[in-house]
Amino acid sequence: MAVDVAIAGGGTGGHTSPGLAVAALLHERSIACVWIGSRAGVEARRVPERGVPYFAIPTGKLRRAWAWQNVFDLAVNVPAGVASAARLLVRLRPRVVFATGGFVALPVVLAAATLRVPIVIHEQTTVPGLANRIGARFARRIAVTFPDGAGHFPAAKVVVTGNPLRPELRGGSPHDAVERFGLDAALPLVYVTGGAQGAQRINRAVGDALASLLERAQVIHQCGDNPSTGDRQWLEARRAALPAALRARYTIVPYVGAELAGIYAATALLVARAGAGTLNECCQLGLPALYIPLPGTRGDEQTLNARLVERAGGAVVLPQVELTPARLLAAIGALLANPRRLKDMGARAMTLAVPDADARLVSLLTEVWR
Repeated sequence: MAVDVAIAGGGTGGHTSPGLAVAALLHERSIACVWIGSRAGVEARRVPERGVPYFAIPTGKLRRAWAWQNVFDLAVNVPAGVASAARLLVRLRPRVVFATGGFVALPVVLAAATLRVPIVIHEQTTVPGLANRIGARFARRIAVTFPDGAGHFPAAKVVVTGNPLRPELRGGSPHDAVERFGLDAALPLVYVTGGAQGAQRINRAVGDALASLLERAQVIHQCGDNPSTGDRQWLEARRAALPAALRARYTIVPYVGAELAGIYAATALLVARAGAGTLNECCQLGLPALYIPLPGTRGDEQTLNARLVERAGGAVVLPQVELTPARLLAAIGALLANPRRLKDMGARAMTLAVPDADARLVSLLTEVWR
């Protein structure tokens, strides 16, 4: 079996979505590709759903803080992942490996380097992850989303390509969300999301501001379903205590799938963390956002992501240390009270997007293998 491109990466949606966008365009152009990922990351579910041949390998996790699991991963899981990836690459004979980041990408990059398979790395954020920083020394080319991210890599290898958007998120219809969730088409929609696991600080602040918030808008709240926090059950209880008229304006969903395109199309304002995937989707689709970056990420990555969009005029940033129900309500209220500003924010966010990022990445891949 011989393929043209082996995509490697995952662990989070931010590392998975760019690869899916590239895989879709490769398929459209009759360029054969496969995906090498983990057994339990989000890519293990999302990639096979898109019909991309999927191969799982053992993985470790690259932790900066000391943990005994680091020893086991370095001694067992990482070498096992490299060996497994090497066997797959020998069998698949790809012309190029496309690494999108995350701990699962590094064993594939190391195996590809050993086998002299050309490597292209894609970095989605302004601050590169540890896997991409290590893998960069073996790569022929390093594609970055923002010019600000180029300084972390050797200049001769860097190409600014942007970050592609999954094709299924384009062309969403507000009508789809109105029908699915029973929305009022005349009332502004606030979409709150904390990612697949939810964001407890955001969930609790929204829950405590709920009654006042729903007097101004309707809300779809993607809250995750983390049993350790109990946020979903707590929010359901808060919803049940609302007057019937306000209760009808509040929808709780643990996760979103295909319905996300319609939600985005109907959204007047997004309230979210500032991970690479969410930020890219907002910029590509022209969505005004109130970002509450997750503190403590590597290099304070989420804050840098959010501030980049804020400087362009496409978002407002509310640091988590300042997050209270009252501050959240005031920030949302001020934005919803100025529809013209929201429209302008959406247009400014779009200036940071590269609409043909998927085509640029595919061109880069074919350039490297030829």
